[in-house]
Amino acid sequence: MEIKIPSQIFSKIFSKLRIKVTPKDCLGIDIGTSSIKIVSLSKVGSRVKLDNYGETSAQIFYEKPFRTFEKSTLLLSTGEIAKAVQAILNEAKIATKSAIFSIPDFSSFFTNFELPQMTPKELPDAVRYEAPQHIPLPISEVTIDWQVIGGHLADRKGTKLKILLVAVPNEIINQYREIAQRSEIKLSGLEAEVFGISRLVTGEEKNTVGLVDIGAQSTTISIIDAGLLKVSHSFDIAGNELTQILSKSLNIDSKTAEEFKKRYGLLDTLEENGQKVGKILSPLIDSILDEISRTYQNFFQTEKKEVSKIILAGGCALIPGLKEYFSSALKKEVNIINPFTDFSYPPILEPVLREIGPSYAIAVGAALRGLEQKL
Repeated sequence: MEIKIPSQIFSKIFSKLRIKVTPKDCLGIDIGTSSIKIVSLSKVGSRVKLDNYGETSAQIFYEKPFRTFEKSTLLLSTGEIAKAVQAILNEAKIATKSAIFSIPDFSSFFTNFELPQMTPKELPDAVRYEAPQHIPLPISEVTIDWQVIGGHLADRKGTKLKILLVAVPNEIINQYREIAQRSEIKLSGLEAEVFGISRLVTGEEKNTVGLVDIGAQSTTISIIDAGLLKVSHSFDIAGNELTQILSKSLNIDSKTAEEFKKRYGLLDTLEENGQKVGKILSPLIDSILDEISRTYQNFFQTEKKEVSKIILAGGCALIPGLKEYFSSALKKEVNIINPFTDFSYPPILEPVLREIGPSYAIAVGAALRGLEQKL
């Protein structure tokens, strides 16, 4: 599904939770399928300081995925997640207790529709009346918000209004509240993953930038135009499937397949039994590239703008040869995101942060949202 989204819309949803934000520092917490990542940031003058970070793996801590998605419902192991969050905070000696949690994009519903011209007073009732026709859950079971993204509200007849509608199941909101409560953390807000990570590239205000986030369970293709998130499209070809195809093709266990993926990637190198990992992975990578091309073509047809460059994020961004493979196939400049670039931190951490940066982008983006709320 393709969506056009103004970057500020999702944060409005959770103002209805009436959560007050008071601390001068903030945590960003990314509950992924296979790991939990936490970043602690603070504002020092005009500069953001990286105070600490930490993560834990589901395989090490819980031996099951931290989250799954079944029958349109995000299933979170709230008790185990809370224990894991506490373990990270204790191990990393993180004292900050106020946090923004990221919500996976596939657990939120985005849609847009048109309404006839009307006044601002008439709009809320009109949206609530129209919303049930576009949401696959009863309206009583979701928290919704909306924004006019086309046309102008007026007292006279004119062009139709284009409305962006965002809905999050109340069950999911309650799950994150429970996790925060069990973790003894103050829930300062909730944010869709795509908004957190897109915040890191909004400095490209004059460019049209493609953002490709390849995680464990899903890949999200986004387009940021003039600093605003315009398009986001998610699908389920991602890191786990790459590992699975290696495991099956080479008849090796998942742990070894994961190691091969990270070691050999798309490089023209033979692994131990004489097969090329890149040859096995390339058909799935090509499927991702096909989705990227279609998304960019559709954007060009509607907006008459071309994506000028691409930024890779997510745990798979550092697969050897992936950056070059993308650049060659798409004929565009491709960079790998480093969310820590403009932060203050000890220079000795530079090599480590460059390596872990792509997988921490969502958590960093969420923590930045917390700092923005206090300004």
